[in-house]
Parts: sequence; C-alpha cells; structure tokens
Amino acid sequence: MSKPKKQDEEKPESAAEGAEGAALEPKQGFVKKLLGNRKLLIIAAAGLLVVLGGTGAGLYFFVFAAPKADATRTANAEPIPATPPQVAFYDVPNIIVNIQSADGSPAYLKLGTALELNSEDEKAGITALMPRIVDQFQGYLRELRIDDLKGSAGVLRLKEELLRRINVAAAPYRVRDVLLKEMIVQ
Repeated sequence: MSKPKKQDEEKPESAAEGAEGAALEPKQGFVKKLLGNRKLLIIAAAGLLVVLGGTGAGLYFFVFAAPKADATRTANAEPIPATPPQVAFYDVPNIIVNIQSADGSPAYLKLGTALELNSEDEKAGITALMPRIVDQFQGYLRELRIDDLKGSAGVLRLKEELLRRINVAAAPYRVRDVLLKEMIVQ
C-alpha cells in the first residue's frame, strides 16, 4: 500500500510542475522563436532603431535647434523705437466722378482719401499743390470702369496708381501712402 501512496503523492507535485511548465512554455517559446529566427530579429532591431532615431531627431530639432532660431530672429530684428515715427495725414476733399460702365448706363464713384506725409511741415506745401493733385485724381478716375474696382486687387491697383500720380504732381514733396476713407460705386 505504501507504493500507491507514493505515486499519489508524486502526482500532485508533477501536476503542479506541469502547470507551471505549461505556463512558462509559451513565453520561453516566443523568446526562443525570436532569437532563433534571424529575419524576425533583424526586423525587430530595425524597428527599434527607427523609433530611437526618430525620438533623437525630434529632441534635437525641438530642444536644440529652436532656441537658436529664436536667438537669430531677435538678433536680426530691429529694436522698436521709443518714440513713434513722424507722420502726418492730410485729408483730400471727397471726389465724385462718373465712370464708364459696360452697358453705357451712368455710374458714379465717390472717393474719400487721406495722404500720409513725412511731417506736419509738408501739409502747407501739399495744400498749395492740391488743385494739381485733384486734377490728377479726376483724370485717372474718369477712365476707370466698374470692373477695374472689383475685389481687393482692384482696390490695391487703384491705391498704387493714385500714389504714383500724386508723387508726380507733388514733385518736391513725397507722399508715403494713399489711405482710402470712403469708396462708393453707384
């Protein structure tokens, strides 16, 4: 009787070892399979290398390269002056002209502008030359068509052409910009 008891006692021990062995067997099998298969090992190593390389490159560009770019921008940027620039504005009287339309019907343009000058002293000189400036405005504006004024590109072309004509008419003085206060096409 003692023999069967030994076998019964050994069975639970071997069953416990069998369960532990079965639980460890798939993990050991995966590692053995990974280490035994060279292609799978190379692919895993390449993937790890790509992830580490990407992380390193990201850290380099975001940590080390970004402060240098900011330092370069601040070094090249001009300092903001403590006093505002000398600027003067001169209001041109509103101009109403008839413009050409595609179908021949009457169309009108009302234009209110201001001129940006370099200093307050230039206002007196521009006042003396205002009839010449208004004549330049009238001559140009009467040749416009309604299609010439459409969109932001049309407004930009109008401002550029008016600025060019004003600087020709006010020859000793320089006008920085033409500012549109009001523009109505009817």
